[in-house]
Amino acid sequence: MTSAILQAINGVSLAALLFLLASGFTLSFGLMRVVNMAHGAYYLIGGYVGLSIAEHTGSFALALAGGGAAVALGGFFIDRFLIRRTGENHLAQVLLTVGVAFVIGDVALQIWGGDNLMVPAPQQLKGAVVLPGGIYYPKYRFILIFLGVFVGIALWLLYKKTQIGAVVRAGVDDREQVNATGINVDRLFVMVSALASFLAGLAGVAGGAFLTLYPGAEWEILVYALVVVIVGGLGSLEGAMIGALIVGLLDAYGRWLLPEFSYFVLFGPIALLMIFRPRGLFGREH
Repeated sequence: MTSAILQAINGVSLAALLFLLASGFTLSFGLMRVVNMAHGAYYLIGGYVGLSIAEHTGSFALALAGGGAAVALGGFFIDRFLIRRTGENHLAQVLLTVGVAFVIGDVALQIWGGDNLMVPAPQQLKGAVVLPGGIYYPKYRFILIFLGVFVGIALWLLYKKTQIGAVVRAGVDDREQVNATGINVDRLFVMVSALASFLAGLAGVAGGAFLTLYPGAEWEILVYALVVVIVGGLGSLEGAMIGALIVGLLDAYGRWLLPEFSYFVLFGPIALLMIFRPRGLFGREH
């Protein structure tokens, strides 16, 4: 029973990290129709930048902000000067952003090396918390759950309760109509892209404190983020929340109960879901 509870918390903590990565991704994907396969590389470089900031300043908060800001700035230039030039050519977007991901990975390898590195967590987040029933659980991963909930609430309020969110929702449903009303869609795209990049960098710092950072991590985390987006549905914040939770729990219990078939446990049910709900749980046909 204790092991089952621990795996449930492991799944929820992984879900919180995946939500940080996939929430902005699904909004930019749904709004801009951009297939950005460099999103995992944003996660990795954000983690590395946060690692360097944490080592030089000793501040984990600065590492989170700096990693997110650095990726947001880099993502802006990549979107503005590279991705935007591909227009509606999705194959060109895939090839371009895969190439960008490889370039970012090689640059990171040259600067930070090929060893597994961890972002140093603040001293107050080290150790374990005692949960009801005498269950000990790492304090940092427990706090990560609260970070995911906080970001989720903030994004939901921005998405559902503000004028900017209303425009984004309208853009996801009917981009041409939003453009016809005189709203500067390009400026909206920049804002959503910067937010998606910032959240990817933030996730890299948060994840780098317990999953470690290493060459190739960008592709592994990208697969999980894509699954979350596909399960939840393009452009749906609620879908990102539910999709992250499903993927996190399936991964945790699959690795615990059937380690040899953990990928089947994750992707098998999702394949069945795609048969009956190809647009995802909350996706809508545009």
